[in-house]
Amino acid sequence: MSAPDMSVIAPGLADAPHDSQSVFRAVLEAYAHPGRIVAVPAKLEVPGRLCLASTAFLLTLVDRETPLWLAPELDSPELRDFARFHTGAPLAANRDAASFAFLTPASEPHFEGFSVGSDSYPDRSATLVVHVPSLSAGPARRLRGPGIDGAATAAIAGLPKSFWRDWAANRALFPCGIDVVFAAGSELLALPRSIAVEA
Repeated sequence: MSAPDMSVIAPGLADAPHDSQSVFRAVLEAYAHPGRIVAVPAKLEVPGRLCLASTAFLLTLVDRETPLWLAPELDSPELRDFARFHTGAPLAANRDAASFAFLTPASEPHFEGFSVGSDSYPDRSATLVVHVPSLSAGPARRLRGPGIDGAATAAIAGLPKSFWRDWAANRALFPCGIDVVFAAGSELLALPRSIAVEA
């Protein structure tokens, strides 16, 4: 494997300690309030087909101990070099080895092959970061579960109906199962495995 050309790797967070804390707080807010759209407070050059929010998530949550899997439609030498240089994360060849995975709505099947954790270690499951066109311009879905007062509404664009069928099967595995973070532009929306989604 040849060494990456450092001159073409996009820079990371401008003020890494401060910016990563701000991004981490934004991710925590998204998880604490499933269905809520959260703005990511960072300015970045984005590598490949990632958006600002997913790039900030990558730089803040992914590290050398969290193998990363990239869907073929997002995978590129530019993104691989960026991820290796800024995070040190090993790139997983297969879904089952990934702690984090970056996908699009076209990455069907969305959940198959990723780790769902175990009864003893449910935290050893994968987190999927799914790139979508918009977090507010799709069909409305009702969300219920921890962190939601009654019900919340999410209108994520670009997802096939199969995604929501697969989500129901994933939720049935709780406390095991996969968590999902949707990313569009500079915004995130979290969908923890504990959340029920209704049409």
